[in-house]
Amino acid sequence: MHARPTPLILFRSALYYAGMYPVTILYAIFCLIVGPLLPFRARFSVLSSINYFYIAWLRICCGVRVEVEGRENLPREGAYVVVANHQSEWETLYLQLLVRPQVVVLKRELLKIPFFGWALALLKPIALDRSDRRGALRQLLDQGTKRLQDGIPVLIFPQGTRLPVGKLGRMNKGGAMLACRADVPVVPVVHNAGLYWPGKSFAKYPGTVKVRVGKPIPIDGRSADDVHQVAAAWMEQAMREIGAID
Repeated sequence: MHARPTPLILFRSALYYAGMYPVTILYAIFCLIVGPLLPFRARFSVLSSINYFYIAWLRICCGVRVEVEGRENLPREGAYVVVANHQSEWETLYLQLLVRPQVVVLKRELLKIPFFGWALALLKPIALDRSDRRGALRQLLDQGTKRLQDGIPVLIFPQGTRLPVGKLGRMNKGGAMLACRADVPVVPVVHNAGLYWPGKSFAKYPGTVKVRVGKPIPIDGRSADDVHQVAAAWMEQAMREIGAID
């Protein structure tokens, strides 16, 4: 955990947001005009390109770098389900650059955010109503299967919400259920972004975010419980090794 942020940390963080917000608004307007005219894969490429700016600007302003281990484990062909831990906003940006194209499972409220949410809606996210747990699972399985059948990877945060560094929380098995239903592998991914971009925090701290990609977990007739246990066990161990949990 970090001590109280210094004035320099706060200044660099303010500089980051001073560049991020106006660029986001302008780019979102462009995407809202151009996006509907493009097929999905081209649309994803165009709309998510702003994330390269976010990550580069974060490095310039706040000194946050990225180190990826296991990138070669991402399948080069075919769809798959990515399950990743959730600590901050950072991974929602960077994972769109690591897995291209993709659709993400998220809470419906995010699509109501002016400009950002409106543009995000063009990327076919699976936007769940978390107040209806049974309906949300059915929506995940139905929409997720269709996306996977179209050859598009699906990204899920099985913890369901952002958790502070050090906390593992409970991982749901929706990703494993979806993978088994669609007969595609699960690729586990972990990171320690919360050390440098704490969830719901204004301050950003310099350092290197470590991202680790695990080997695909084949379905091979396994049950969803079995696939989930294998993925969750790998994620927990890897998160401990990179300092994401205690």
